[in-house]
Amino acid sequence: MDSEEENGAQLPQPKIHPLKLFDLARSQNRLLYACAPMVRYSKLAFRQTAHHFGTDLCWTPMILAKEFNRSPVARDSDLTMSTTGDTEVPTIAQFGANDPVELSRAASLAAPFVNGVDLNCGCPQSWACAETLGAALMNRRELVRDMVVATRERLARDGWDVDSFGATNNDVNENGNGGGDNRVGRSVSVKIRVHKDLRQTVDFITTVLGDEHNRRNIDWLTIHPRTRNTPSSVPINLEALELLTSMFGKKVPILVSGDVFTLSTLPYTSHLLDPQPTFTTTTTTTATTPNEPSSSSPNASSPYPSPNPNPKINIPNLSGLMSARALLANPALFAGYDACPWDAVDVFMNNVARAPLPLKLAVHHLNEMCGPGFGPDRNAAASLLSKKERIRLNEIGNWIDVIDYMDEIRSQRRGNGGVARLAR
Repeated sequence: MDSEEENGAQLPQPKIHPLKLFDLARSQNRLLYACAPMVRYSKLAFRQTAHHFGTDLCWTPMILAKEFNRSPVARDSDLTMSTTGDTEVPTIAQFGANDPVELSRAASLAAPFVNGVDLNCGCPQSWACAETLGAALMNRRELVRDMVVATRERLARDGWDVDSFGATNNDVNENGNGGGDNRVGRSVSVKIRVHKDLRQTVDFITTVLGDEHNRRNIDWLTIHPRTRNTPSSVPINLEALELLTSMFGKKVPILVSGDVFTLSTLPYTSHLLDPQPTFTTTTTTTATTPNEPSSSSPNASSPYPSPNPNPKINIPNLSGLMSARALLANPALFAGYDACPWDAVDVFMNNVARAPLPLKLAVHHLNEMCGPGFGPDRNAAASLLSKKERIRLNEIGNWIDVIDYMDEIRSQRRGNGGVARLAR
């Protein structure tokens, strides 16, 4: 971040207030789509790829506020932004903090480059909780309130219009591009988990949200409906999600994080979810030679039955979906694809060429994208690369050879006549 400024590169300031994106999604009769903060993986090239395929709002990996404030090296490595203003990728900087001064200072440093700041109250990792970060903050609701209040006040003093969108409603077009007056707003939000006793979660949200008759302390809330000790293999707590959205969903937009694997297999429903377009890939060759998707636009419903024969819980006050693992495996998830298309691989590799990643990290992304993913059809036929091909990919020692190898596989797929079509 700092190095680009020192070299004279002028970073374009984000112009879109995230709440405008919530309004835009609602006007399109859909939920807002978000890319979760993922350690190591939520880097610029991946955020750009997810945004290209319909993700509205992207999170950075969790940034430790204390180190961010004190180290230019930490700022350069933790917050990488594009110097080109062609397409704004609305980005939320997520911080790990346990002190109002540290969080507000970090927010002040990041504000010129991001659309908003978010406090992590959900990370369950033992090291974070030992430092009173992440999910440990779920037992410190007054501290969380003080941190978001201090952050909002600091951003206001810095000239960021935290209590306004910074543009009129007509200044955000169907692509989410903003304009308007010279005021540019920044959002403040919190990402949480739930308590085993949901009364504690209700108390937490009530305290952090603030007096509904005055200004809100936060602009929206992301809820991961699992406790600190619940493994990701256990389904999310739908009853908790239903309760919390019914109580707070009309007061503040709520995103849900957890078990967002495909748009066609969500364990709940909403008036903003139906109908949803769905892509799938089919093969005319063997199970280890997946096919190349066409560029057709999705307009058909999913061919897959619900994994649960019982009626789904209706969550009418939900405002958005946040995905982590599934989006990592399929950046085109929110474009309606049940499996990662080759087009997403192409876009990602082009983005890496402009916003480089360490080789091992970039190859890991490709392995995730070319594997079976999290769609309904998790087998070899759903993979862009076979297991043997992914092992070979891991052995390659430089980016040029990676590009050549992926091009070679694509040529083989085309030679075999593989196609992808819209599922009907």
